[in-house]
Amino acid sequence: MQVILLERVAKLGQMGEVVNVKPGFARNFLLPQGKAMRASESNIAAFQTQKATLEARNLETRKEAEAAAARIEGLTVVVIRSASDGGALYGSVTGRDVAEAAEAQGTRLDRKQVVMVQPIKELGIHGVTVRLHPEVDAAIRVNVARSPEEAELQAAGRSIQDLAAEAEAQAEFEINSLFDDIGGAAQDA
Repeated sequence: MQVILLERVAKLGQMGEVVNVKPGFARNFLLPQGKAMRASESNIAAFQTQKATLEARNLETRKEAEAAAARIEGLTVVVIRSASDGGALYGSVTGRDVAEAAEAQGTRLDRKQVVMVQPIKELGIHGVTVRLHPEVDAAIRVNVARSPEEAELQAAGRSIQDLAAEAEAQAEFEINSLFDDIGGAAQDA
């Protein structure tokens, strides 16, 4: 099925291009979302008359999206989840969770704008892309932790695993020094 794109669609084309797509994709996504219209003679003529207004509207929404991207670029969102001692989450963090956490911190995001290749399944700081417009993306960081204190540690560049390893090394050192003291006392006697 041939359609005329009314806006830029990723991996498909730019505004005004006539492209071939599968009929189901056109009927179920492009046409209902207002991203395209059927490519008939009358629709092509109508598009040519509307092209200037569509480009102006696209430019306006793009400028708004760029302003929003400048505001949220580099934003760090904290998500608190239960996890094992090894750092594996009991569940995962999805785009919806990121959008809800951003909204709780005062930044309005739609879950459909959060682009994640796969859900986050480990503690730590992860990079996530937010697509505000087909041509505008922003990068934010998601700090997944078990508690707010742990989130602060991770933000400072340390992890719970590092602290656990340090505590274990300290305990082992204390045990060894204790045995050294006991051994020294036995030799004195």
